[in-house]
Amino acid sequence: MKESCGLFGIFSPKPDPKISRTVYYGLIALQHRGQESAGIAVGDGEKIKYHKGLGLVNDVFNEEVLGELSGHVAIGHVRYSTTGSNVFENAQPIVVAGQQGSLAVAHNGNIINTRELRSQLEKKGLPFRSTTDSEIIALLLIEQGPDMLHACLDVTRTLQGAYCLLLMNQNSLIAIRDPLGFRPLCMGRLDDCVVFASETVALDAVGAEFVRDIEPGEVVLVNENGVESHKTAFSRSAFCIFEFVYFARPDSVLENVSVYAARERAGRILAIEQPADADLVVGVPDSGTVAAIGYSNQSGIPYGMGLIKNKYIGRTFIQPSQKLRNLGVRLKLNALRELVKGKSIVLVDDSIVRGTTMGQIVKMLRTAGARSIHVRIASPPIRYGCYFGVDTSDRRELIAAVLEEKKIEQLIGADSLGYLSLEGLVKAVGLPSDRLCLACFNGIYPLQVPSFCTKYLFEKE
Repeated sequence: MKESCGLFGIFSPKPDPKISRTVYYGLIALQHRGQESAGIAVGDGEKIKYHKGLGLVNDVFNEEVLGELSGHVAIGHVRYSTTGSNVFENAQPIVVAGQQGSLAVAHNGNIINTRELRSQLEKKGLPFRSTTDSEIIALLLIEQGPDMLHACLDVTRTLQGAYCLLLMNQNSLIAIRDPLGFRPLCMGRLDDCVVFASETVALDAVGAEFVRDIEPGEVVLVNENGVESHKTAFSRSAFCIFEFVYFARPDSVLENVSVYAARERAGRILAIEQPADADLVVGVPDSGTVAAIGYSNQSGIPYGMGLIKNKYIGRTFIQPSQKLRNLGVRLKLNALRELVKGKSIVLVDDSIVRGTTMGQIVKMLRTAGARSIHVRIASPPIRYGCYFGVDTSDRRELIAAVLEEKKIEQLIGADSLGYLSLEGLVKAVGLPSDRLCLACFNGIYPLQVPSFCTKYLFEKE
């Protein structure tokens, strides 16, 4: 399972020579959502200037580049490739030019009817420079003409799947969330500026005040005339529950729910559902830490930092190959021998996807002298692929889809293995189950998914 992308946008009623720096800081706060590429586009009333590249935000931007990106409207993007490979052409924002000017698009999610839409555009002779569904959205919009709001309202009727979008031309900024609200998007205020971000932590990073979440099916236009909201079709919410399990930072608030509080509650419920006789609770940093604290608080078993994380190594979860993931675990984590030696350990993590990472961590703790290791997972077994912004469309990659729990326990080398129930996870999050997408756990998809949906849909064309 790999992450979604991160979006940040800002509209200033007057030219701001430092607007790109504000976006830069917002993207730094969202770096956990994608580490493959980063980009910023800025409109100055006459044209769109942009810069993007492969790597982390700090790798792509420097003071000289940011100094050249001035204007009064800007969007930024950090990417993990849920559609299309990690090459420069697929980095965002995607900027396209039409007869009436240019348009920049930043997208978080995954469009499931991309094959049909791309075929329509190719028949009209529109050129493609990338292999992403995001470029399809950009070309659909530019084809509609100069009225960006009308284009957005029209195009959203044709898109199927998950999409949070930030769009801009030289003068205006538009934020869009799909009718099911799969992915998070919020709005804030920074002095007289309007700000949009994938998570509230990005608002905090730039000193903006949270205003509200963008609603499912909402299109918000910001220009010199102010803020204007339009609602498209809305059936029901299907917010991705895995945002609470792993994707979001614990200091974010999503759908009016504290991510930290949800994870701590998940750990408490996990301790009730899957108790263990042990000396120490250890969380897998960083995503398992809060649930481990909850497990400790409920069980009374002391919590300890049995695993130390190298803060200068990125998340192994979102590396694009298994070889890099395996290497990343050894570079990223180290067991604290003095703490775990001779002890029975409850090892808490947010999820098990392929099982390879957990197996290496269990082995690491045994090598450090742990007497026994009881693995506890603060989410249910992941048995189904995701087609709405997370790259797990192939069920063969999911260990819980092909092996029973006892077999997984043996494979990772644990003395015991226990998962949080789906009911327990929903209770921890605190939102009604009919407002959440639980498909990766129960296989019930909010939308019908075409069989050909894969990450590399257009790679060989």
